Amino acid sequence: MSQPKIKAVFFDFMGTCLDWHGSVVKALLPTITQEEASKLALEWRRQYFLENSNRVSQNLHPEDIDITLAHTLEVVLDQSPEHQLLFDSEAKAKLIQAWHAQKAWPEVSEAIKSLRIKLGLEVFVHANGTTRLQLDLTRSSGLDFNMLFSSQLLGSYKPNPEAYQVGLQLVKLQPEEVVLVAAHAYDLRGAKKCGLRTVYVHRWTDDIDENMDEVRGEFDAFLDNMDGLADVIAGL
Repeated sequence: MSQPKIKAVFFDFMGTCLDWHGSVVKALLPTITQEEASKLALEWRRQYFLENSNRVSQNLHPEDIDITLAHTLEVVLDQSPEHQLLFDSEAKAKLIQAWHAQKAWPEVSEAIKSLRIKLGLEVFVHANGTTRLQLDLTRSSGLDFNMLFSSQLLGSYKPNPEAYQVGLQLVKLQPEEVVLVAAHAYDLRGAKKCGLRTVYVHRWTDDIDENMDEVRGEFDAFLDNMDGLADVIAGL
């Protein structure tokens, strides 16, 4: 029996489509070396995911991402006392705001255009975070989607099944008609359990604790970037 036709693509946003790392490192104080800034940024991102995972395990409602980023920043600075005194409240606020202005990875815009024009698919952001964040990020990145679905709107964090199920209900599609494209294995695992097709895009900034040899064989496709994404999805 043949697979149903793919009709839409859900995209994770930060990391998958956007270079969050570049924005955060740029916003860190110039007195910190590039290497130190990169380590701080990567650990901050890691703590953010750990906090979200903790909230999911406790069945807590999605929190405003700016609040989550603020208290995970405190965790990171507590681990780095040599940097902690460098950050006053104004510097911390600037860092939080840096997450709201990110550039797209170089190939993403063309990949999305190909999906819309070449394959005639609808494309959606489907990501944890707030609607305000996603609006800001579409502006700064120049990316164009049919709709933005945040955990704030969906009422649940990924990888809770509800996050995917509500998204599917809103676009009135069956799971097998939708592909999730993400740079996060936990997200794709959640989507796969709900019946969505899955494409992993490897980004050096994300999934730093995952074993890529194992991840490579888990999903419908594994890509090093979004070049050729339309052809891959057409082949599903």
